[in-house]
Amino acid sequence: MTNKVYIAKSLDGYIADKEGGLNWLFAVPNPEDSDLGFLEFLGGVDAIVMGRATFETVSSFEGDWPYPRPTFVLSNSLKSIPEKLKDNAELVNGSLRGIVKTLNGRGYNELYIDGGLTIQGFLNEDFIDEMIIATIPVLLGGGTPLFGDLQETQEFDHRGTEILINEIVQSRYTRKQSKRQVPS
Repeated sequence: MTNKVYIAKSLDGYIADKEGGLNWLFAVPNPEDSDLGFLEFLGGVDAIVMGRATFETVSSFEGDWPYPRPTFVLSNSLKSIPEKLKDNAELVNGSLRGIVKTLNGRGYNELYIDGGLTIQGFLNEDFIDEMIIATIPVLLGGGTPLFGDLQETQEFDHRGTEILINEIVQSRYTRKQSKRQVPS
């Protein structure tokens, strides 16, 4: 199994501004409407695991559900998925270890992990294998941090960096050595 992160952050490490907004993501002009490699990334995953807050943000976007993969929403407080999204998302709860074991048992072995608290939770379980992080040249001065406190240090290998649309720095990392034990 491989758990992957694909996310953008500000120069000061935030994934949402102080009000939870994402408009800063569009600070860099993108006249050709590049997806910055996101569709290629999605082609390499079986399913998406996201937190409730991320799900609610994505659900508020206009248009159709943006993900062509099964989406699992982590929440201990959400009681159900809105009717209009039941074909696109499924609610899951419990321990991350148990959730990963269940999803792997259902054939989902390449997971895209999305959302600040969800990524932090997976990191604390040492369940992140790859990260693609795009840095947008904006300072937000506060908001939702990408990373939080870890129980112990984790090391990653830098696999490459590229400059996208002349201003966004996108770097790819893979986990060096993990003490993780595959859920059984």
